[in-house]
Parts: sequence; structure tokens; C-alpha cells
Amino acid sequence: MVYPIVIYGHPVLRKVAEDIDRDYPGLDQLIADMFETLYRSEGLGLAAPQIGKSIRLFIIDGEPLAEDEPEMAGFKKVFINARLTERTGEIELMAEGCLSIPNLREEVKREEHVRITYYDEKWEFHDEVYQGYLARVIQHEYDHLDGILFTDRVSPLRKRLLKGKLSAISKGKFEADYNTILAGQKIKA
Repeated sequence: MVYPIVIYGHPVLRKVAEDIDRDYPGLDQLIADMFETLYRSEGLGLAAPQIGKSIRLFIIDGEPLAEDEPEMAGFKKVFINARLTERTGEIELMAEGCLSIPNLREEVKREEHVRITYYDEKWEFHDEVYQGYLARVIQHEYDHLDGILFTDRVSPLRKRLLKGKLSAISKGKFEADYNTILAGQKIKA
């Protein structure tokens, strides 16, 4: 099943997501549906809040960027109940975009190294360190679990300049090649 993507302005994107346990109903199907949704919307990562589920789950498939970012080749992972335990290294500025904020890209500062603990889809525990582009994508998706969007991390001046664009997006004034849910629209269970 392909889920619609929740768009900027919807309150579910601002909630701090809840941990889940291995008995979460339909988890395997949800993960499969999230990958299907990711591929349909042509993204690199997708967090559960972006499909209206306020749970600590995100997925990444870096293959679409493998040619430009070799470290992304073969990187396909599920992160359950993730916790970023360290952010270190140089602060790097790079353009980011988000399925929940269509057609908007902005320069965002992020640390070049992260350490993250999480469970995979088989409930095996991992404590891993990532760097470079992978670290950036992980931080972006992880932020969704804490109700943070990439536009929250731009400079104060850019935030003021983006206010009108973000307001328009929240009202549905954008084009996307995937189904969406706006603030005020009901999310189907």
C-alpha cells in the first residue's frame, strides 16, 4: 500500500514520536508499505510521522544516490526506536529537501559524524557510527521522530524569508507527483 505523504503544517509532523515494541500491529507490512511509499515518491528516506504515524520508525534506501555518493550504494535500512547518542565532527552546510515540504530545498548545517542506536526489522540491536552523506540523511530522518523539520535548522534570516513559501505549502499550493495529506485533513489509520 502506498501511503499519502503528510505535508508541512499538519500537527503530526510536530509531535515527538513514541517508541514501539515488537508486538506493534502489522509492523512488517507497515515497513513494506513505507518502502513502497518511498519508492513511489522518489525519496531517500521516510519517517513514520510523514505517513501520519507518530512512532519512532524510519527507513532509508540510498541506492538512488549511489552514483553521486558511493557510500549510499547498497544502504537500505530500517531504524526502530532510534536514538542519536553522538553528533560530532565538522559542521557542514548542504542543501536538503523533504517529501513533507515539496519543491523546497535549503542549506542546512549538520555534524559530519553520528552515532545511533536502533533496532532493525528483525529486532536486532545496533550501535553504529556513520559519516558524510549517510550521517546527514540519518539526522534528517531522525529529526522527524522529534517533531523537527529541516526548515527549523536554517538560519533565522532564511526562516523569515521562507515563511510565505511554507504558508503556501501548508495550504496546498504546491505540485507533487505523490498523494498528500494537508493540515486539517484526516489521516486514515
